[in-house]
Amino acid sequence: MFAATLVWRGIWRITGLYRIRRAGRRPLRATRHRLWRDPGPVEDRDLVYGPGGRTSVPAPPFVFLEEHTIGSQPCVSVRDAHGRRWRVKWGAEVFSECFAVRFAHACGYFAEITHFVKSGTIEYHTPLGRAGDSITGDDGKFFDARFELDDPRVNMLFEEHSWSWDDNPFLNTRELSGLKIVVMLLSNWDTKDRRDVARGSNTAIFEQHVLHFPRPKLEAHYLITDWGGAMGKWGSTIVTRGRWDPDGFEAQTPQFVTGVENGVVCFGYKGQRTADIAAGIPVAHARWFFDIAGDLKARQLVDGLKASGATDDEAVRFARALVARIGQLDVSVSRAHPSTSSG
Repeated sequence: MFAATLVWRGIWRITGLYRIRRAGRRPLRATRHRLWRDPGPVEDRDLVYGPGGRTSVPAPPFVFLEEHTIGSQPCVSVRDAHGRRWRVKWGAEVFSECFAVRFAHACGYFAEITHFVKSGTIEYHTPLGRAGDSITGDDGKFFDARFELDDPRVNMLFEEHSWSWDDNPFLNTRELSGLKIVVMLLSNWDTKDRRDVARGSNTAIFEQHVLHFPRPKLEAHYLITDWGGAMGKWGSTIVTRGRWDPDGFEAQTPQFVTGVENGVVCFGYKGQRTADIAAGIPVAHARWFFDIAGDLKARQLVDGLKASGATDDEAVRFARALVARIGQLDVSVSRAHPSTSSG
């Protein structure tokens, strides 16, 4: 089994390198590259509606456009009453993705406009494949769906043109360390990047115009586009990891921060690329991130979780565990440098 795993990893690696080389240079025109922006006062951070705010909520009726056959879960594209195009997805990753983008955005990171829609109908007039199990009956009824905005004004660079944890413009910055901490806080084990393109990269670059005086500027935003492996147990194998599992999430919370060694915070996290995510985060970077995330209130987290499909019990338990994990960052920093304690 171990030998077979090594062979498959070698094949994936070689295939990925070939695809990246064949794809050539990224078609980027932006001169400004960003990973993070100031999320503003904690009371203004919206975990209910997320990156797009209240006005971005999908508006029925929804009209079927096409079904997507790639991916592990059923997915279709629809158009809503405002003419916006959405990718609609069902399955085990819906709740995790909807909450993760809200949390990442609240910490200052770029994330896709994503909403949980409890129920609705999609008008369709063509036979469906996998999505036929999720869109049922003659009226096109559906339940528990993730709607992700597909904005044609944004130049979205995926797969071969995405980015890697070890190859990006933000290496050794506190902003990149903060994103890694977000990944670990949410127990997101599915951290594949550009190097894993043969299996599918979960990173992307979104190029879009942003308002700047006196004229808009074209910016390249670096983000994670698949958070489906979050909110459960972290782990390096299919046996040890999970998703949307409050029991597993709570059980691993005491091991979130395991100590501080030589000015570096140690984490218990394990995932697809453990060394790239968990290793080498300086105490100063953890302090910076805690100053941002430490102000988030349990009530905000509960509201964001419920807006993502969590039950009342799940929302309370996940929020409590997240607050505890964030608090461990403060404790570890305080022990390393008592004078930096937030009191």
